[in-house]
Amino acid sequence: MTSAHPADTADLTEAADAADVVIAGGGIGGLTTALSLHAVGIRPLVLEASREISPLGVGINLQPPAVRELDELGLSGELAAIGVPAVAHVFADRNGTALFSEPRGTAAGYRWPQYSVHRGELQMMLLRTVRERIGPDTVRTGVQVEDFTQTPDAVHVHALDRVGGREVRFGTPVLVAADGIHSRLRARLHPAQGPLQWSGVTMWRGVTEADAFPPGNALLLAADEKNTQFVAYQISPSALARGRTLINWVCAVPTGDPGPLTADVQWNRAGRVEDVLPHYADWRFDWTHLPDLLAGSEQLLEYPMVDRDPLPSWGDARVTLLGDAAHPGYPSGANGGSQAVLDARVLAYHLATEPDPVKALAAYEADRRDATTAVVLANREMDRVGRTQSLTAPGARHSLEQVTAAYRRAAGEAGALNTRASLTPPNRG
Repeated sequence: MTSAHPADTADLTEAADAADVVIAGGGIGGLTTALSLHAVGIRPLVLEASREISPLGVGINLQPPAVRELDELGLSGELAAIGVPAVAHVFADRNGTALFSEPRGTAAGYRWPQYSVHRGELQMMLLRTVRERIGPDTVRTGVQVEDFTQTPDAVHVHALDRVGGREVRFGTPVLVAADGIHSRLRARLHPAQGPLQWSGVTMWRGVTEADAFPPGNALLLAADEKNTQFVAYQISPSALARGRTLINWVCAVPTGDPGPLTADVQWNRAGRVEDVLPHYADWRFDWTHLPDLLAGSEQLLEYPMVDRDPLPSWGDARVTLLGDAAHPGYPSGANGGSQAVLDARVLAYHLATEPDPVKALAAYEADRRDATTAVVLANREMDRVGRTQSLTAPGARHSLEQVTAAYRRAAGEAGALNTRASLTPPNRG
């Protein structure tokens, strides 16, 4: 694959402080990449399109493989301060009656926990750490990467300074696209990638502070006979210390047939609680009044559950993809942020151990593309089983246990993680 625009080096205004690696996107993947590169002596520069990075979003789960990598970056204390360890996933009916449960984190034999965290708090923790360890100018906000050109020994990054309204360009040996599910650079590399793939499910998401949650630090997944689902988990140690609980909740409702998403979607669209409640009119939990819990969220988001078909390749020479730009998946396995963290660490490892950036990126892709494709497809299978078989149906437990076991094999089982060699290069620990 070649650049769509010929390099015009005479016309390029190269930044004097261009980094060893330019990262497009200041989300969890981009910031973890910056920290991982810095840890191995490689200078990163993060270009973030938003004018200001704010603690936006709702809850996510960091799986043990990702927690291990953040631990090896020296962030275990920071994670413990913002995350609630999840010890189990509890599957229940629409009345909250537990049908069965599966252990998670250290309770499942991992040496590292699974943390439930607020995405915004995690991002802000990573941002603070980047600025403290590397420097305040490592992350440049209001700079939107729009395109690139390549020469045999460099990438020329074309960006828009959204504050000044002018084009800026950066020269760098490597460009990493960590610019999310709507990645401009992925579309640039793969113009025939096709549309987003909709699962047929609409999600409403929010965060509500409440008095109570079911006993134990579990993730609750409840479903009815129509496979309308409700997911909830705690995400704030500070709220628990005050005798309260901050609950991340997800209402996932089948509203159409799976297939390509052709409609124009407003991804920051505010949802309306009155659109959600009819789907849960006959649900009853003994620990909360569900309408009050849903209405209590300061922000309610609505969007379709989507992914993309896995790519046969990611990058081109000195340019590669990372995180949701590379492998967006359904949230069924609660693994999107974790896979971005793993991408970041593997990328830094190969750039530190292979002096040729083109070979290093090829090795990174070889390590991560098949692994993340397996996770994307396992998420689809988990969703398919959920759509076609009610949790309360005969044999449902056996089917779900089989699909979750297959998912763990794809995402990383405890024995394999606990015995795997560190991704910190030799002499860098």
